[in-house]
Amino acid sequence: ECQDQRFPSRTLARASHCLCRLKPGVHVLHCSLARCEEADSPRAHGSKMDGGGGGGGSGGLIGNNKQRAMLPNKSRGEFVRNQRKDSEGLSESPDLEFEYADTDKWAAELSELYSYTEGPEFHLNMKCFTEDFRTHVKDKKWTELSAPEHRAHAMRLLDGLDVTAREKRLKVARAILYMAQGTFGDCESEAEVQQWMRYNIFLLLEVGTFSALVELLNMEIDNSAACTSAVRKPAISLADSTDLRVLLNIMYLMVETVQQEDLSDSPEWRAAQDTFRTELGSPLYNNEPIAVMLFGMVTKFCSGHAPHFPMKKVLLLLWKTILFTLGGFEQLQHIKMRKREELGLPPLPEDSIRVVRSMRAASPPASASDLIEQQQKRARREHKALIKQDNLDAFNEKDPYKADDPREDEDDSDDNDNPLEPETFPLERDEVMPPPIPHPPCERVSFPKGLPWAPKVREKDIEHFLESSRSKFIGYTLGSDTDTVVGLPRPIHESIRTLKQHKYVSIAEIQIAKEEEYQKTPLSVGEEEVELNSTELLYQGILPSLPQYMIALLKILLAAAPTSKAKTDSINILADVLPEEMPTTVLQSMKLGVDVNRHKEIIVKAISAILLLLLKHFKLNHIYQFEYMAQHLVFANCIPLILKFFNQNIMSYITAKNSISVLDFPHCVVHELPELTAESLEAGDNNQFCWRNLFSCINLLRILNKLTKWKHSRTMMLVVFKSAPILKRALKVKQAMMQLYVLKLLKVQTKYLGRQWRKSNMKTMSAIYQKVRHRLNDDWAYGNDLDARPWDFQAEECALRANIERFNGRRYDKSQSNPDFVPVDNCLQSVLGQRVELPEDFQMNYDLWLEREVFSKPISWEELLQ
Repeated sequence: ECQDQRFPSRTLARASHCLCRLKPGVHVLHCSLARCEEADSPRAHGSKMDGGGGGGGSGGLIGNNKQRAMLPNKSRGEFVRNQRKDSEGLSESPDLEFEYADTDKWAAELSELYSYTEGPEFHLNMKCFTEDFRTHVKDKKWTELSAPEHRAHAMRLLDGLDVTAREKRLKVARAILYMAQGTFGDCESEAEVQQWMRYNIFLLLEVGTFSALVELLNMEIDNSAACTSAVRKPAISLADSTDLRVLLNIMYLMVETVQQEDLSDSPEWRAAQDTFRTELGSPLYNNEPIAVMLFGMVTKFCSGHAPHFPMKKVLLLLWKTILFTLGGFEQLQHIKMRKREELGLPPLPEDSIRVVRSMRAASPPASASDLIEQQQKRARREHKALIKQDNLDAFNEKDPYKADDPREDEDDSDDNDNPLEPETFPLERDEVMPPPIPHPPCERVSFPKGLPWAPKVREKDIEHFLESSRSKFIGYTLGSDTDTVVGLPRPIHESIRTLKQHKYVSIAEIQIAKEEEYQKTPLSVGEEEVELNSTELLYQGILPSLPQYMIALLKILLAAAPTSKAKTDSINILADVLPEEMPTTVLQSMKLGVDVNRHKEIIVKAISAILLLLLKHFKLNHIYQFEYMAQHLVFANCIPLILKFFNQNIMSYITAKNSISVLDFPHCVVHELPELTAESLEAGDNNQFCWRNLFSCINLLRILNKLTKWKHSRTMMLVVFKSAPILKRALKVKQAMMQLYVLKLLKVQTKYLGRQWRKSNMKTMSAIYQKVRHRLNDDWAYGNDLDARPWDFQAEECALRANIERFNGRRYDKSQSNPDFVPVDNCLQSVLGQRVELPEDFQMNYDLWLEREVFSKPISWEELLQ
């Protein structure tokens, strides 16, 4: 009665529920709930993983009580407390109307550059500009001048940056910053400020301000006196980084504004934008791209030699520079399509960005505490007779891809007190299902949509399938031959045809094959033609110190993570947010608390975006560039760090309100500031979620996916660090893109978590089937994969590292080229005619050398001539 051939997992679950209903009494219910609670527990995952699945159903209650008794009281209390904390807000979490993009809105990105502590400096900048402006223009506003007058004044300011006196130079820099901020003193609305910002910044770009700023920034980086005084100070504040902050503010505003596409831009501005993009990505500044200089600032800060560097601004500028020069996610998609076309590969089966945007979030799986609460509510209702088993097929698990039907919501609202509780199987409910209500024939019939992704198959999967089929039916194998099907039954022929229809060859596979060819036959293949695009130039720039850069970024990410505890040896990332005088009132303390939290969130956002962009661009440029960066992230403990980040109440993090909208730029310089109160600070904004935090979470999940995909040893790290319960809690965020990447991470480790985990998490398994791309012949749900071999972390990583080192040595280290492959000059005259530089001591003792090596040795000229 319980069979359902389409979904074997659903059949198993139904069978178990039928057995539960046949046993009288309530203890079976408690039994299953105890198992669920145990399955959610991280401790349980370890035991189940080791034991290879759970025990029988009859002794479940006793076994679980024993296990629970064995746990210390503290851990039991913590577990219950964590469960309660995780389930908080479950009933009221709605679908999040979040659209993932390269960046937030322009106004939000501008406001995040400044901390609230920097508020008084806006008017200081205006004062510096006005004093200088009034010496040249007496009776006009900046907005009333003509274009030639604007240009003349910008040139005067640029000349003022060349003075040697630091105070004068800082005043001029502040005046330029005021221009870049849109000369807000002459504007009446935020839109007008943004309009003048754009105009002024293109003017500053035209007169060559950016190159002058880079030179000044280099001077400040090398300013040993400032570094020494900052190291000796017990507490570093905003005042220690004034010069650096002003320069970085102008540079950030220029990069962020120029990269914004605007249809109304003139052809001159479009040309300036393209030129600026090329300059930023080229090694024009100190023979290296500007991103390499900023990476150097990050490592110098983390090493403790320059603790006064304003790290948030450096990271934001680094992120926007990489985004502007290399391109965002839309550009990545275009580059990928172009590269596939050049390599003669078929086009992509779908546009991944569009597919993800059209996805809808699924209801999160309930935790054990939610299940207990629901069952207690249902226990109060009267029990009715069992309905026929035949009617069960009408009440399959709710498919999030079926079109919304308001009648279904009305029917379910009475039964589900918790609107977010996942739909249960009919026999899980302690009530009778009414027969389906007949719908009026006039209404449109809705059909379920298909799967969102086209399935993919690798060449390796086809080889494995054929190898196992041949050994089973014929008794021998043919290696990597995927065409010969002699002697195999007809169903196998059809299977192979289906697999080949969905075969997907990635750019990475082509690049690996080419690299193997270069290594095996360097002479016949010849020199490789490397396209010197922005990604390649950046990789060449950061290659010598890439491990240090990755460690530095992860150190800052750890210090900024909300789950991190303050330690004495951790780096201080609050140098550019703490004021000189600490707050004295409660209101000031609250404001500073919001500012500090916001500061950390912005740092996490910038680092997560930097890492993801670099990984994606390096992967497209060359797979071994990506593997080199990914391997150093893994060696620097990036996987446990991201899992530690998610080991918190993620709903609280995503809905955090660490912002004061009236203090955001440009609102704070255009409008009169209202009086701040403790209530207004606590209330925060009215947004449903915090855009930057949700953006950071999705980025970190995508990085984790990139690091672990197709890497067995790294997937086992996810299992060993007990990531399943942490990731499962992240499914409570009802946002389709975030859920997709969580489900991907759960899918790769499902076969190692044991049968009991899979049985207890059927909702999650169902969501994986519905949302994640299918890989044909992938037994992820059953644990029969050929790759489920013992964990050999070192061998896999060492083989990969050897391939990466060979690639880097061949392409970038010209000094280590093999001497056997160097061309040999066989012409006697040209060899003898070469001028050889002799060392000075040899020239001084030339007579002695002639006597010892030539005259004193007999020479048989006959033999020599023969």
